Amino acid sequence: MPALRARLSATLLAVCLLFTGLAVAAPQRAAAAGPGYLMVHFIGEGAANQQMYLSHSTDGVHWNDLNGGGTVLRSTIGTKGVRDPALVRSPDGSRYWIIATDLCIGCGQNWDQAVNNASRNLVVWESTDLVTWSDPWLLNVAGAIPDGRNAWAPEAIWNPETNDYVLYWATNVPLNGTKKHRIFAARTSDFRTITTPQLYIDRPGTQEIIDTQIIGVPAGVGHYRYVRASGDGQITLEGSDSIFGTWTDLGNLSGIGLTGRQVEGPMWMKFNGTDKWALYLDQYASGGGYMPVLTTDPSDPAAYRKQASSDYTMGGTKKRHGWILNLTAAEESRVLARWPGTPAQRLQSFNFPDRYVRQADFDVRLDPNVSPLDDSRFRLRPGLAGAGTVSFESVNFPGYFLRHSDYDFQLVRNDGSSRFAQDATFRRVAGLADPTWSSFQSYNFPDRYLRHYAYELRLDPITTTTGRADATFRVTG
Repeated sequence: MPALRARLSATLLAVCLLFTGLAVAAPQRAAAAGPGYLMVHFIGEGAANQQMYLSHSTDGVHWNDLNGGGTVLRSTIGTKGVRDPALVRSPDGSRYWIIATDLCIGCGQNWDQAVNNASRNLVVWESTDLVTWSDPWLLNVAGAIPDGRNAWAPEAIWNPETNDYVLYWATNVPLNGTKKHRIFAARTSDFRTITTPQLYIDRPGTQEIIDTQIIGVPAGVGHYRYVRASGDGQITLEGSDSIFGTWTDLGNLSGIGLTGRQVEGPMWMKFNGTDKWALYLDQYASGGGYMPVLTTDPSDPAAYRKQASSDYTMGGTKKRHGWILNLTAAEESRVLARWPGTPAQRLQSFNFPDRYVRQADFDVRLDPNVSPLDDSRFRLRPGLAGAGTVSFESVNFPGYFLRHSDYDFQLVRNDGSSRFAQDATFRRVAGLADPTWSSFQSYNFPDRYLRHYAYELRLDPITTTTGRADATFRVTG
């Protein structure tokens, strides 16, 4: 009997270990605990793709594009392109920042220029609610680094030892006879000013390091308070009990067939309600975008497991180097309401059917043959000022809406004011010239309608046959 009990105990232990391993390898949608996850990322090269995009997941491994897969923030400063964003939440949840590389490959800049003579700035946005964002500003982080050539791949983490943020990034700089990318760091409380940058990570010899991200690890998991994953020829793991302390090399992921020559942009995510993590890696060499590698101990290279392609989905757009935020219920509700999958549509003129409403340098008019096409594409959002109404948000300038001022129309960034909301809100009614089309009545001047006059958009009373035709449009994809 003792031998039988021992065999049964061993069998039971093996079964438990098997199911534990399966849980790590492939978390299912039904296992999701609490609210979901928000990923901010870019999607590729070119001016349109090097902007800010958002995706949402309920379980951390199956992702859906928000905003119909369209841009959610567009940089209008610096190079007018952004990559490699970090999304930072303040400890009390009252502030959020997106910090991104000021870089636009294929928009007048090639990789050689980006490496050797690029922007020394980062692009920063700020929000108090995760859905309404400030105008972006430039934060010069590499200007104080002697002969610093660029500023790439910013990350930030709250440091309780100093009660502020550690902001860290890669700069290509000649130092000690070798020019290469190294990681520099500075402290900040507001992402508007920083302390003098200090060299933070420098690999031996000519080995570069560009991408690194730190995660805090709870007590009882592994042997370190912090773990960082870096792209430096491998995907190297290091551990420390202090952000500015001594870091111990823990190994790399070459044992599961992943090196820094295949993947980059390490991005951590902790699964809600359990001590399990995903380390997302950007398959840049194959052009595959992000893939998750799962673990129960970020500090142990042997604990990581690659996932079969059937175990995760990344949505309709390619996900490139970004950041994942675990959402609260209130944050998730706001985000999903702000960026539903509303299709991009156009407003076609009734009496000039070859012409469409478009913005040009933020002025609004009717034109044929609009290029780029997104200048004439809008998302018909629930009205900013009231139920049963609509507002027109620009596709290529998200956060900017058609708004009248002195009865003239422009494309203007939503400032969150009541006046803006009313000026940018309309009631969609049957077309004044043809009831199968549409007309748009002003919310705050209900005797006036959106119409074109000499191809310029205006807000006018409509009293004539010509006016009714000018105020009639087809909403079309």
